Amino acid sequence: MRATAALLLVGLGWQLLTAGFGVISPARFPAPAAVAAAFHQIVFDGYANATLQEHVLRSVALVTMGFAISSAFGVFLGLAMGASRTVEALVNPVFLLLRPIPPLAWIPLAIVWLGLGNSAKIMVIFLAAFVPSVINSQAGVRQIDRPVFEAAAMLGVRGTRLWREVLIPGALPSIFTGLRLSLQASWTTLVAAELVGAIAGLGQILNQAAQDIYPAMIVVGMASVAVCGWIMTAGLGWIERRAMPWRTL
Repeated sequence: MRATAALLLVGLGWQLLTAGFGVISPARFPAPAAVAAAFHQIVFDGYANATLQEHVLRSVALVTMGFAISSAFGVFLGLAMGASRTVEALVNPVFLLLRPIPPLAWIPLAIVWLGLGNSAKIMVIFLAAFVPSVINSQAGVRQIDRPVFEAAAMLGVRGTRLWREVLIPGALPSIFTGLRLSLQASWTTLVAAELVGAIAGLGQILNQAAQDIYPAMIVVGMASVAVCGWIMTAGLGWIERRAMPWRTL
């Protein structure tokens, strides 16, 4: 209820500042009616080579693939680094060297290696989402109380059983924190990657609208990114609640 009221207040303020009193010029920020017209155009007639539905499907598919691959590798590596000092000693120097490089800095190299297709975008998304999942998974293992490991050793719990019954359950809260950060990084990086050489996608909407000086379509593109990101984050939250039902009690 409060969220709905807040959205209504924002919408009312938007209408008054743009179309109502003209405080904000339509050339700088569009009125709600202009955004609605742009939304109708892209849904039914298309814009930037595709309809909104096609743009959304392409972007969601790329984010899902990049995020899933990076999460699988990142969580595994983070757990291994947290559980083994040997693995950490071998991997951490390279990880610390690559970690400060911004994900967007990989775009030129990804294009050189993989061209302008989807593979380059998935690579950049992978690199953006990889770091948070590794760091938080490693931290999650380190936060498990030492007596838990001592009890597992006393009971003969080791190997894959140690991972299944101790490492993963103990690190799950931190793992999901890393996954949420990774998902956010995936969307941020995808939009930037799609600004270069994309045939369709939400980033392509923003790029084309900026070239056309079409503020209403820019707002449509930004809102579409926000809604898609919110839905995927909500889905991740649903998985988190199912994976850790004790936290909802």
